[in-house]
Amino acid sequence: MNAIPIKICGLTREQDVLAAVTAGANAIGFVLYPPSPRHVSAQRAAELAALLPAFVAPVLLFVNATFEDIRQAAEQVPGAWLQFHGDETPEFCANTAQTLGRRWLRVARIPQETPEGKAPFDLVNYAFLYQQADALLLDTLVDAYGGSGHRFNWSQLPTNVNAHLVLSGGLTPANVADGIRAVHRCGLSLAVDVSSGVESAKGIKDPDKIRAFVAAVRNTTLAD
Repeated sequence: MNAIPIKICGLTREQDVLAAVTAGANAIGFVLYPPSPRHVSAQRAAELAALLPAFVAPVLLFVNATFEDIRQAAEQVPGAWLQFHGDETPEFCANTAQTLGRRWLRVARIPQETPEGKAPFDLVNYAFLYQQADALLLDTLVDAYGGSGHRFNWSQLPTNVNAHLVLSGGLTPANVADGIRAVHRCGLSLAVDVSSGVESAKGIKDPDKIRAFVAAVRNTTLAD
């Protein structure tokens, strides 16, 4: 069995947090972006994060939030990672995280397919721009922010990305093993992130799907 870390995002209920922890998730994400159907307030994120045992990390997802909004939320959730999911610049992300003393993720929003005649998403350069990030989370570019629920073409990723990567975007218990095998050599390390793929409705997680997702990740075999 492998030790690929698992983040489950978009949790809104106590029972879902407990189901994710029991199944073996390594990180739990809370969406602090009001337009999202999975949005929770900073106070609610703090209540849910208080259920997490040692070594399971809370992650606060922001989309183009102000420094002050991020500071106030981070103060309520000690030790939470920051996830920047909007149009935040490298300088804003790094300065905010450094000032607050937090680790952070930067989301790379990758087109589902590269249009003919256009260059593919330059993940190598993106990793250079956001080199101070603790990891890059690879999601699919859609019109909305805060998570896509759609897959991008894993085969378009380069294999020389100087960053720790978190694969996201349309993952499910049925396809996560294929995603891991396709992407695990692309960066310095690989983790996975899931939201809609383990839901019965938006913002409502399904404990059976959570268990199936974690089992699929843990049982994925990788070639030497």
